[in-house]
Amino acid sequence: MPGMWWAVGATLVVGLLAAYLGWTAGRVERLQARAESAARALDAHLLRRAAAAAVLAERRYGVELYAAARIALDARPDEREAAENDLTRQLRAVQLDPGDPDAEAVIAASRRLALARQVHTDLVRDARAARGRPLVRLLRMGRRKPWPQYFDIDDPTLTAPADVPAG
Repeated sequence: MPGMWWAVGATLVVGLLAAYLGWTAGRVERLQARAESAARALDAHLLRRAAAAAVLAERRYGVELYAAARIALDARPDEREAAENDLTRQLRAVQLDPGDPDAEAVIAASRRLALARQVHTDLVRDARAARGRPLVRLLRMGRRKPWPQYFDIDDPTLTAPADVPAG
């Protein structure tokens, strides 16, 4: 009889370990998928902001802003961060009129982009932390997908002159 209890105990431990490993592998996969989804959403918001900035520049602010917007729209993945940071600097350099619908579209797109960037950063951090755990690395649970990458850009939030508090 004592041998039977030992077998039941060992089976229970193996079952609990298998359940934990299955849960951990599923969690790593879910976090990875959420980080990839956030990257796609961030990309879409980057494109929307660049397109809105191109329209604004074409109608009102001229060549430098238009060039920065076009470069951001056409940038290769390895050039994207620099192009987006340049576009942010160009947008901050112009005086945006809150009454202009094109300027308001750029401001709104920049706010949505800031939120998308924060969500992406949080999900990438969580996915990288999950994949960096020793047991996950030892069992190579995330090996089928590349490590999630941060998208390091300046805070894209823009404010119209009316948004700036008088001080």
